[in-house]
Amino acid sequence: MFTIGILASGKGSNLKAIVDYIKKEKLPVKTGIVLSDKPGSPSLAIAEKEGIAYQCIPEEKYETFLSPATEKEYVKVLRSHDVDLVCLAGFMRVLKKNFIQSFSGKIVNIHPSLLPAFPGLAAWEQALNYGVRFTGCTTHFVEYGVDTGPIILQAVVPVLREDTPETLHKRIQEKEHFVYPLTVRLISEGRISISGRKVYIIS
Repeated sequence: MFTIGILASGKGSNLKAIVDYIKKEKLPVKTGIVLSDKPGSPSLAIAEKEGIAYQCIPEEKYETFLSPATEKEYVKVLRSHDVDLVCLAGFMRVLKKNFIQSFSGKIVNIHPSLLPAFPGLAAWEQALNYGVRFTGCTTHFVEYGVDTGPIILQAVVPVLREDTPETLHKRIQEKEHFVYPLTVRLISEGRISISGRKVYIIS
């Protein structure tokens, strides 16, 4: 069976969305391993509750990326679980060359904006402060830049006059919880084709 590995640092809402789709038999994949860089992460608690293998591999040296040794350990664990696709679900580390080369074309991420607009942290706040009328979420393949990889799917969220960062983020997450499982499904079914930066969905 097509096997995914999920990397998560935070609350794990996208992890839970993927797991729920699998449980409802709407996503025919297996979650082989959940990895986190944060001890006590709610993502690890979700994995434990769902009977999914999990492990915390902390990074002591750097704040925003993994040291070569730690990155090597992540790759080792993912390979030991025969992972076909690596899904970043709120993993707050920039992946470097060795990791990306080890899973070339097999790493996906979800970002809370309509990329290429508002890459980086707190994208919903960026959108709100900029004054855009619409924002949303994007799934994309991961490359060496931050939130720069080829775009797979996007969903649009209107920015309301009364929105706060919290209310806007919540509505974006509701879209994420549909778009990410769908992205994983399309990839697992071999329905994604890439030509340069363009991603095509095969019907």
